[in-house]
Amino acid sequence: MASPDSNIVKLTPDAGAPAYRTAPHNIEAEQGLLGAMLVNNDAFYRVSDFLEPKHFFEPIHQLIFETAASLIRAGKVATPVTLKTFVPAETDIGGMTVAQYLARLAAEATTIINAQDYGRTVYDLSQRRDLIRIGEDMVNVAFDAPVDFAPRAQIEDAERKLYDLAESGRYDGGFQKFSQALAVAVDMAANAYSRDGNLSGLASGLRDMDAKMGGLQSSDLIVLAGRPAMGKTALATNIAYNVAKNWQGEIQADGTMKSVNGGIIGFFSLEMSAEQLATRILAERTGISSSMIRRGGISEADFDTIREHSIELQNLPFYVDDTGGLSISQLTARARRLKRQKGLDLLIIDYIQLLSGSGKRSDNRVQEITEITTGLKALAKELAVPIIALSQLSRQVENREDKRPQLADLRESGSIEQDADVVLFVYREEYYLQSKEPRPGTPEHEKWQLDMSLVHGKAEVIIGKQRHGPTGTIDLQFDASVTRFGDLAQDAQLPHQR
Repeated sequence: MASPDSNIVKLTPDAGAPAYRTAPHNIEAEQGLLGAMLVNNDAFYRVSDFLEPKHFFEPIHQLIFETAASLIRAGKVATPVTLKTFVPAETDIGGMTVAQYLARLAAEATTIINAQDYGRTVYDLSQRRDLIRIGEDMVNVAFDAPVDFAPRAQIEDAERKLYDLAESGRYDGGFQKFSQALAVAVDMAANAYSRDGNLSGLASGLRDMDAKMGGLQSSDLIVLAGRPAMGKTALATNIAYNVAKNWQGEIQADGTMKSVNGGIIGFFSLEMSAEQLATRILAERTGISSSMIRRGGISEADFDTIREHSIELQNLPFYVDDTGGLSISQLTARARRLKRQKGLDLLIIDYIQLLSGSGKRSDNRVQEITEITTGLKALAKELAVPIIALSQLSRQVENREDKRPQLADLRESGSIEQDADVVLFVYREEYYLQSKEPRPGTPEHEKWQLDMSLVHGKAEVIIGKQRHGPTGTIDLQFDASVTRFGDLAQDAQLPHQR
């Protein structure tokens, strides 16, 4: 609608039409913005990074904006004269021809100074209309939901739509002054200085790994890969426990809780049940093997130890989701919910190949994995937390003499290698060597025993890729009976030998 002192045409429903509640819109803002663009094409660049044709309420305004944008991007001038040739001449706009309406828009134009504010108004009203649509869809689906569409699935679908709406086309993005980025970098250094271990990221609790990586960095996608039985899940749970154990929170002025040390863990266990995961962590902490705990072959003293550690573990900020067959969109919705409700500082996914794409299962698995890894990297940036995603390696590792993994061994490696900020491989020479035991009493067996003594209880974490640090190998201690990783004793810390 035009302003009271304006002669511009009013695009409104007929007065005799039923009094339905119309969707939120502001015709004057749309007309003012389009007029400013037609008078001064620079007005377009003030809104082009967030405003799209679909954000306009009036279809004719969508067409005018889209056409003008195409002309301006092509380096041409968008005026009432150049524009009218691209809009059907027979179009009737409230009793006016296209040429008359375009000329009126230009004549009643606002100044270019107001263009961005008008653009924001148009965008915000479009978002309100989208919210109404999502709400209507929720109501209609809830009334007429098919039998195989569970309410939980509808909730996750609605959450996805809401977050897609929140993340698309925000007008608070774009370039920022370098000094702003510099201030964030200095704050990060200050936080690292005050945090335990003087690390810029979350401390994994493993000394040499933290030294090489500076901790687990915010917004990083860290892929932890290895062949079965190498200890991927064990390393992930060890890190998760170490981070959760060190958590300290501080209440902010706005009433929210901020982690000042350690972190809150979200663990998607797609392979093991939550009970199996808890048993494994109990074994790591108590030193009693998980098989003994499951079989009940423990003494009274062992049970007391388990009970003491379970009390400690109950208070950890550690949240497990063991739902199988999750899609990347479901995982994303659940991670956002955890961040909103409980907080989140580290997310772990065990493992990538057990996730599915957001649509129907694709025959092209490589394409599906690409969607998953791209989604995980976007989620890491959105939530501003490190994500550790476990991944299987292809069988081609077993065909080589040296079975140390390489980047090319990643299944569907293209997207995983490309999207990951850090790629870690877990490798245990002991696992391969113990299956090659020669016949006892032979010289080969003596050599085998020597080789086994050198690698017994040891593991390697190979940094195959790191965007902001060196690659290389980290030697760790590994206790297979309780699947626990630890630091290797340094020479200076070894017990004194006489």
